[in-house]
Amino acid sequence: MKTPNMIDAKKRHQNKIEYTKYNIDLGNFGEGKKFFVRTYGCQMNEHDSEKIRGMLLSAGFIPCDDIMDADVIILNTCAIRENAHDKVFGFLGVLKHIKQSKDIIIGICGCMAQEEVVINEILNKYKQVDFVCGTHNLDNLLTILKEKIDTNKRQIEVLSYEGDVVENIPVLRESPYSAWVDIIYGCDKFCTYCIVPYTRGMQRSRKHEEIVNEVKELVNKGYKEVTLLGQNVNAYGKDIYDNYTLANLLSDVADTGIERLRFVTSHPWDFTDEMVDVIASRDNVMPYIHLPLQSGSNKILKLMNRRYTKEEYLKLYHQIRDKVKDSSITTDIIVGFPGETEEDFQETLDVVNECKFDGAFTFAFSPRENTPAAKMTDVVSEEIKMDRLHRLNEVVNKYSNEANQKLLNKTVKCLVTSLSEKDKNKVCGYTENMKLVNIVGDKSLIGKIVNVKITDTKSFSLDGEYVD
Repeated sequence: MKTPNMIDAKKRHQNKIEYTKYNIDLGNFGEGKKFFVRTYGCQMNEHDSEKIRGMLLSAGFIPCDDIMDADVIILNTCAIRENAHDKVFGFLGVLKHIKQSKDIIIGICGCMAQEEVVINEILNKYKQVDFVCGTHNLDNLLTILKEKIDTNKRQIEVLSYEGDVVENIPVLRESPYSAWVDIIYGCDKFCTYCIVPYTRGMQRSRKHEEIVNEVKELVNKGYKEVTLLGQNVNAYGKDIYDNYTLANLLSDVADTGIERLRFVTSHPWDFTDEMVDVIASRDNVMPYIHLPLQSGSNKILKLMNRRYTKEEYLKLYHQIRDKVKDSSITTDIIVGFPGETEEDFQETLDVVNECKFDGAFTFAFSPRENTPAAKMTDVVSEEIKMDRLHRLNEVVNKYSNEANQKLLNKTVKCLVTSLSEKDKNKVCGYTENMKLVNIVGDKSLIGKIVNVKITDTKSFSLDGEYVD
């Protein structure tokens, strides 16, 4: 049994990161068995789930959509917010009842698995969990699962130090048109509220040749869109190259001929002039940037250890708006951080009113155990947090709606991805600047980039009709 240690997880080890190829072949030990994977959290977790599905498929397991049909159920978890924890533990209660009536194997993967307090809770309270696999050794999932099946003993394997950068892990992608591609793992920023540097480890960039080759393969398979992923994509290459950055990588990936190229998530500290120039000059690099603000108060930004000021953020914001045609910029904002006064909150509203973001993910601060912010005093009451969150959302939604209204009666290009969730007689897709459109059109449009005339606008989506 290997359990995480948060003290070790805080260290930045000097071990040389090894670059290896996935080479686990345990035969078809899952033949005849079905699996179900539920994902919580960000795009990185979604893509990790694609790897989990790919590895299980390679061992003979068959995917299913109903937990009642599954022999193996895996929860790929998120540690960013408390409600993510609550959802996972709540679902484990449901699985406990299922396990009492049928023979199933339950596994936990993802960021929660890297939290020492979570593992201790699982060991003591959640006996129905059969195995746990951390983020740093996800490539060893099949070995852990087979050991559970062969010995019928609980398997806990979570490394508290960074694993290797493993290429060629099998992937079962959710979409045949739009793909996620990892470019960097972990984060070295250590924002005081964030647990990611502890659960995902230090920054480890993939080699650019591997990334470009992966995208070339996706282009050959007919993929229309690729999104480059990382906790801080802008830091790409700093750990392994002297003169190769995300700006270089964006250019090289754009040269593969992929029709749409995106990247998330950016940290303002590492966003360079060269990156802005590449986005502005390359037609297939989409004009959508997610640029987390977190707070508009310099005092709070310093307490958060964000490493930029409000003025520096605004300078970058306006540079992007000025240079990138038809750009769309979204953000993240936290209210109620320890020490945040009404004046600090008003400064955040001032920035939102200046930037008029196309959209924002807004959160009330919740402390994550073992992060510096969890130990800070001057805690803002829940009542004040909720009031500020409500007031912030009113302003954010106003500008999101205004940004969408600018597209009314215009014709835009959309990558059609699926049937509409709200109306199965429609399809849906995304504009170049990442706006969701429900489209009057036949399902034969799915997988194509088509012209769509916008006929109605809402705060969070658009309606449109296919233009032949």
